[in-house]
Amino acid sequence: MQVRRLVSRPVLVAAAAGTGSLLGAASGSVAAAAYFARKVITPDELQPDDVAILRHDSGSVTFAAAPDPVVPGRYGVWLDGGAGHARVGDILESDATSVTRRLLSVDRGSLDVGPARWNQYYYWDRPSVSLGLPDEDVSIVSDVGALPGWVVRPEGGRRSTDWAVLVHGRGARKEETLRAVPVLRDAGWTSLVAAYRNDRDAPLGPDGRYNLGLSEWRDVEAAMGYAVSHGARRILLLGWSMGGAIVLQTLDRSPLAEYVVGVVLDSAVVDWGVVLRHHGRLRRVPGPLVRMASGLLGSRRSRRLVGVREPIDVARTDWVARAEELRHPMLVIASDGDDFVPIGPAVALAGRRPDLVRFERWQQARHCREWNNDPERWERVLREFVATR
Repeated sequence: MQVRRLVSRPVLVAAAAGTGSLLGAASGSVAAAAYFARKVITPDELQPDDVAILRHDSGSVTFAAAPDPVVPGRYGVWLDGGAGHARVGDILESDATSVTRRLLSVDRGSLDVGPARWNQYYYWDRPSVSLGLPDEDVSIVSDVGALPGWVVRPEGGRRSTDWAVLVHGRGARKEETLRAVPVLRDAGWTSLVAAYRNDRDAPLGPDGRYNLGLSEWRDVEAAMGYAVSHGARRILLLGWSMGGAIVLQTLDRSPLAEYVVGVVLDSAVVDWGVVLRHHGRLRRVPGPLVRMASGLLGSRRSRRLVGVREPIDVARTDWVARAEELRHPMLVIASDGDDFVPIGPAVALAGRRPDLVRFERWQQARHCREWNNDPERWERVLREFVATR
């Protein structure tokens, strides 16, 4: 998932201005709650630069100190508005104002002093470019239109009846999921890396809003249908962040779930209610207003107010409460350091369903960055889980 603020408190407060204080007039509270709800489900149009390169040489890059560059692991850096890309590794030195990291490669464009954008995916392009693995462009037909995808087959282009469908997070790109492809390929699985509605390279949904998995599951079902029509007899579903929420809805709603033999959830949204309350607290948004926003999302009468075609029932995304409904073996990866999706629901789900869930807990990795933090461990636990399917 692309880590951005779900909502900005100053603008939220401004939304209520003129109609009463945030906790005052009812009309002001409703307006502010509606704004909060819309921000959660509205795709981000802009991806601004968020780091600054201070200097570089043939083996290192120095960044101004900021939340992303100071975290251990390996990452990418978008250069020149996305036209260029570089990759960085270990932290070599740091102080209060800057951090110097090992330069691993300049993949395209040129590395220059100035603004840049952090790339937590590490990979920057399709599998044939980023991984050096043969890939195929495919088109997946869903109810919103044709969705682009990439297929990566096992070594030698072998046709396999084992397929994995990889689902990225909210506001992210398909490249987010490429970290899993080499492991799956080595294990003999065909990977289908698919877009879904409201992605930058996909059609909009009917309302142009994220539905927190409650409509996007149809696109994952379409990807599964593509896999089945091309020979799949067993399917793995892998979901990152909101992609995990989409996967869980797919298991609940799609008849094609009968093909699923395993599920991998990485930093997944297991309960959107917890995520909304977490971001409300981060922005000092009062709890009653956050609850009102959830109610507006789920109310048919307030659809136009929040801009959705169909109500979004946040309670239906609570898989801790719904844990007994789950039927598929799962590898759940989560981190105490996740600053976007709190780890609590993942811990609770693992506790509720130890018969289904293998739980792998990281300590300091930020959101969807467990692989960046410790790729050897991440790939090992995925390899072990896949081997049991």
